[in-house]
Amino acid sequence: MKLYHGSTQIISLPKIIIGGHFLDFGYGFYTTTNKEQAIRWAGIKKHRTKSQNAYLNIYEINDNIFDSFSILRFENPSREWLEFVIGNRQGTITHNYDFVCGPVANDTLYQAFTLYEAGVLSVEETVARLKVHKLFDQISFHTEKVLEKLSFLENKIL
Repeated sequence: MKLYHGSTQIISLPKIIIGGHFLDFGYGFYTTTNKEQAIRWAGIKKHRTKSQNAYLNIYEINDNIFDSFSILRFENPSREWLEFVIGNRQGTITHNYDFVCGPVANDTLYQAFTLYEAGVLSVEETVARLKVHKLFDQISFHTEKVLEKLSFLENKIL
């Protein structure tokens, strides 16, 4: 399976990112199966950091990898997914999964998340709002032992 990571750097040796801001699925290395999503993210990072370049990093991993390690998978936005993402973004939860797979809670959904966190929207109302958006996937790597299984193929300057 091909996986993509958009960045302002060439990342031939991915690392678990720890520190900085809290992410949807906790600290880790994030990829997607959607090339366009990774390209868009690289552009966002380039703009935010005022970098000169953006890159599409392309990796490969065995399709059966998920059978051998601990994985948490969210097929669609749900109560469990929302609570997991909010908990990770607030830094109030940690987990021991090797992989977490599920929808990206992108910046266009920020308003719904903010309203939920403020108690304006219920879980059901928030999930309903999220389901009307086309959400791309993300596959995050959370341990070194699974990150070693990710093979760098190439990068493309954008």
